[in-house]
Amino acid sequence: MSASAPEEVVHAGGCHCRRVRWRVEAPASVVAWVCNCSDCSMRGNPHFVVPAARFRLQPGAEEFIATYTFGTHTAKHTFCKVCGITSFYTPRSNPDGVAVTVACVDPGTLGHVEYRKADGRNWEEWFGSSRIAGFSKEKAAEK
Repeated sequence: MSASAPEEVVHAGGCHCRRVRWRVEAPASVVAWVCNCSDCSMRGNPHFVVPAARFRLQPGAEEFIATYTFGTHTAKHTFCKVCGITSFYTPRSNPDGVAVTVACVDPGTLGHVEYRKADGRNWEEWFGSSRIAGFSKEKAAEK
């Protein structure tokens, strides 16, 4: 890791009933996306994106996960079958990554969250200029 790269920490989190638990390696300072697409705007789901290899479900969590898809079916909107909370999902913008819901990260490891707007209602126009695709790569673009 270079001197300018942010230090990775292990964040733990999950859903409200705690049946879906996970751990994710990400910086203490993250960029979270506030999306206005039809799904995110209804759920109120600011999320940060990490490479899939840095996300791990805890044992037993898989049996409590349901998945909802719509439109292109690229995004996999996962949620707890018991409490209904989406603590993570596979985003359309980063099908090789995982989007982690900021509010579902346990307290104590997130030092700073920078919120950026994602124009999911005009996704095709927004995506190309957003640079969000780099966030699921091992060397994510920060600015």
